[in-house]
Amino acid sequence: MTKSYVVGVDVGGTNTVFGIVDARGTIVAVNSLKTQEYGDNAEAFVNHLAEKISLLIEENSLKESVRSVGIGAPNGNYYTGTIDFATNLSWKKTLPIVEMLSTRLQLPTILTNDAKAAAIGEMMYGVAKGLKNFIMITLGTGVGSGIVVNEKILYGSDSLAGELGHFIVRRNGRKCGCGRNGCLETYCSASGIVRTAHEFLDARSEPTLLRNIEREKLTSKDIFEAASRGDVTAIDIFNFTGKILGETLADFVTFSSPEAFVLFGGLAAAGDLLMNPLKGAFYANLLKVYTPPKLLFSSLPAADSAILGAAAIAWEAK
Repeated sequence: MTKSYVVGVDVGGTNTVFGIVDARGTIVAVNSLKTQEYGDNAEAFVNHLAEKISLLIEENSLKESVRSVGIGAPNGNYYTGTIDFATNLSWKKTLPIVEMLSTRLQLPTILTNDAKAAAIGEMMYGVAKGLKNFIMITLGTGVGSGIVVNEKILYGSDSLAGELGHFIVRRNGRKCGCGRNGCLETYCSASGIVRTAHEFLDARSEPTLLRNIEREKLTSKDIFEAASRGDVTAIDIFNFTGKILGETLADFVTFSSPEAFVLFGGLAAAGDLLMNPLKGAFYANLLKVYTPPKLLFSSLPAADSAILGAAAIAWEAK
């Protein structure tokens, strides 16, 4: 029987989503589990993930048709098959996930960084289709990136090229989980915008819908909903966030001169609330010698892009 299916796995800081994908890029079945529930017990996480993948394959009568598994994960190393000290995952160690999962599933398995997987998915099936040079920026629990140059993902010498979420945007700024200060991730991720909200609420006294929410329970979604209702403080928070992101993307242009930036992830769902201040800062800071890249939102549902990208690399697994 021809093995014409692969499994794509997106390991996230909050949830892990996985799906069976055919050769045309159609996701035929999907499931998930909560990454956070396993705390620092990485082995229990991998065991349960393998069990659920096996069950999904069996439920769809594809046991003899699945060829391989592709994984996208924070700090996923394409060369070594390990997740290395990922800032936004609970286990703070090197996890040989390719070896562990391939042993449990008895399937060839391959790994890449989650943002790189999303970029591959977008290049093959989404708004970046046809682009040879672009940068994917993922705005989720953290900030990730996938850099495509001449239609190829940039890995560098150790698979860690393009960790743009840890580009320092404010020297001696906010403490980051990576151990440094002022990283882009501390300002432009879902958690970063919540930190901005706390700072604004502490520094300002005007009424705002955000004061109706317990401080510890405030989320990026709450800020978006308040801004959508015209709340001035919430809008100012998005203006602050978009300005930092726009300035930073202008700096990134000098690195690979992309045709486009593609924004992806939960925070990107804010739409014009984020894009309008981003564009203003981006064009104001772009070096004039460059042709202005397009600023685009991903055209794929959040889970689909990462699954499809992970599935796309799965065909390489041996």
